[in-house]
Amino acid sequence: MTKIRGNRDGENRRNETYQIGNRPSVPRSQAVREVEAGKHPGAHVVKVDGRKYVRDNPDSSKRDNVNQD
Repeated sequence: MTKIRGNRDGENRRNETYQIGNRPSVPRSQAVREVEAGKHPGAHVVKVDGRKYVRDNPDSSKRDNVNQD
């Protein structure tokens, strides 16, 4: 499974790009398309305020979340 990490580079630290595997800056729209196409089975898409974002599938681990705190 490919690791996806949000770059928090948009307004209010929203993810406008994601680090996916060794790709450091994948635009949000492309990341969403890849997840919707099933290329990243450990992730899903959510819609917030009319915009789609990538999220990690729920589990008990914080270390594999898209936005690690």
